[in-house]
Amino acid sequence: MAAVLEFADVTVRRGQATLLDQVSWTVEEDERWVVLGPNGAGKTTLLQLAAAQMHPSDGVAAVLEEVLGTVDVFELRPRIGLTSAALAERIPRHEKVRDVVVSASYGVVGRWREAYDELDHDRAESLLRELGALQLADRTFGTLSEGERKRVQICRALMADPELLLLDEPAAGLDLGGREDLVATLSMLAYDPDSPATVLVSHHVEEIPPGFTHALLLREGRVVEAGLLDQVITESALSATFGMPLSVGHEDERWTARRRNRSR
Repeated sequence: MAAVLEFADVTVRRGQATLLDQVSWTVEEDERWVVLGPNGAGKTTLLQLAAAQMHPSDGVAAVLEEVLGTVDVFELRPRIGLTSAALAERIPRHEKVRDVVVSASYGVVGRWREAYDELDHDRAESLLRELGALQLADRTFGTLSEGERKRVQICRALMADPELLLLDEPAAGLDLGGREDLVATLSMLAYDPDSPATVLVSHHVEEIPPGFTHALLLREGRVVEAGLLDQVITESALSATFGMPLSVGHEDERWTARRRNRSR
């Protein structure tokens, strides 16, 4: 089985700052990863590399078997589905939801004069139905709640049938109900054998959907632990990652973490 992502001693520097420091990481096509760490750990930088949005300063980063720096990233990026706050800000607020989704066929944000065939429209409608958002199809993006926008962005990310799905803090800004709806949607995708390899970036173990298989913990640009979820999401590893003593719980395929009582 070919690796979807394969990073070897990858370092990213910007000026005097080291954002990632000798990160080695492999993602196989049937895996679903969560990347956890505090603010400034390098999570978003890691995802930008995986999305072919930047190149490493040192080391080798291969995305979908193409080495960054030796491939035309404009040909590589359409093979990757991405959701992020930065991308959401670029979506015109007056655009209808069905157009937000279908325009991903051309990799554009904001429909202009492109022509889409019936298969494109059928796929967009199918994705909206599958993710419980078909009733939003004729709404404009600007009228949606934050939770509805996240659901539509996932539909858009899946529109081009990507080989890799990258989700940058998709639960950010959601209330409890919105977060739980999103976790349920991502869990459904995780359990679907036809879904692409997936990488989810988060700050919170509570946002790990059932069906995810692996975890990568980052702190100050370095890997703390990486591997199977139940071997990585431990009290010792999470405490080292977030720099405080944490208690970790696991029940009904969901995780919790809180600061450990001083008396323990």
